[in-house]
Amino acid sequence: MRHHPRHASDDPQIVRRLVREHPWATIVSSHDGELVASHYPVMLDPDHELALLTHVGRPDEQIHGFGTAEVLVILQGHHGYVSPSWYAPGSSRAPTWNFTAAHLTGVPEILDEAENLAVLTRLVELFEQHVDDPMWLDQTWGARVAKGTVGLRIPVDRFTLKVKMSQDKDPVSVQNVVDHLRRDGPYRHDALAADVERARDEGVGYR
Repeated sequence: MRHHPRHASDDPQIVRRLVREHPWATIVSSHDGELVASHYPVMLDPDHELALLTHVGRPDEQIHGFGTAEVLVILQGHHGYVSPSWYAPGSSRAPTWNFTAAHLTGVPEILDEAENLAVLTRLVELFEQHVDDPMWLDQTWGARVAKGTVGLRIPVDRFTLKVKMSQDKDPVSVQNVVDHLRRDGPYRHDALAADVERARDEGVGYR
């Protein structure tokens, strides 16, 4: 991602929150001279300062060539179009896009069968807990299904985090963006409006 000091953050807590709120990730690797990308849910490993737990379906682990090479994990939060017509008079006339995104880099560790089943069980629990009649992962059946997957722990060695939430605009324009994102119409995005407010309240990029 292109670096912009107003939008960049090195706060791992924001990364952790992004993983919790937007756990659908893109895993990118370079193997045998080709770029490979897969899409899987991820969650935080509570036993590490910043590490992801996930799995891939076979034979994705061969396609990626997991071993000693780094992978790039891309996470994206709420995002949406911002019209310059929403800014205060005399402000920028350039349209833009507000978003949160993180690029995490690390070398995947392949989990053994027991660890993989434990991760799959926790992933199911993570999402099923919000269902009216949750179906937890049966361990006997799950053990058979797990054989078709490869569990991964990805310790994050470094990350790039960008929180672009109108930080370069004046306070009136920022509030106008929030108000318009909550207004009925094709660009209504209440969750993004809340992200702009949170970034402003937490001082992420705002001075």
